[in-house]
Amino acid sequence: MREYGHYCPVALGSEILAERWTPLILREMIAMRSTRFNEIERGLPGISRSLLVKRLKQLERRGVIAIVPAPGGHGNEYLLTPAGRDLEPVLMALGEWTVRWLYADPLPEDVEPVSVTWWMHRRVDPDHLPTQRVVIQFDYRDTKRMTLWMVFDRGEPAVCMTHPGFEPDVVVTTDSLSMMRVFSGVDDLAEARADGRVRIDGLPRLVSAFPSWFLWSPFHDAVRERVASARP
Repeated sequence: MREYGHYCPVALGSEILAERWTPLILREMIAMRSTRFNEIERGLPGISRSLLVKRLKQLERRGVIAIVPAPGGHGNEYLLTPAGRDLEPVLMALGEWTVRWLYADPLPEDVEPVSVTWWMHRRVDPDHLPTQRVVIQFDYRDTKRMTLWMVFDRGEPAVCMTHPGFEPDVVVTTDSLSMMRVFSGVDDLAEARADGRVRIDGLPRLVSAFPSWFLWSPFHDAVRERVASARP
């Protein structure tokens, strides 16, 4: 961990937060509520496992997270300490500043189906999830087509790379760029459905409830405000 050697709050804080990947690790823990190593890794395409281990240990040494045995004795959980939870407004302020001054539309090369579906399943609204098991099939019509499944079962969401063994209740036909634009707030889901970029089929009551199952991006509202202000 780089040390600046300056007695300055910005310098001391930057020694933790300015390390590559560290803000994104904290994003996964704060915004996506990830507590297991594999959950954090899945939300960070491109990071090596060895670097993720290193960064988590650095955060533990600085008192930002605690590494504790997972219930059942299988692996560890990575939990935010009070100092770590106190970073939420810092990360939100950084994200909202980026939306206000630097944010651009997502590019096709920056988006792929697995990450979009993973982030969506980490941002569900437990108060609005269906009480019965519901299977959502995502048919991504990218250059390389892919089908993924999201399963809500007793309030626990999961992403499946292979058929879960249950027929889908809802089928979403889209491409990963269009889905990411909705997730991030660049596009409204109703507008994306109206122009055919996102199609949702299934039981009418489930199709109608679909938007309420997700909280979308933590910066969704800020992006929607930016989009509205940019319109003539």
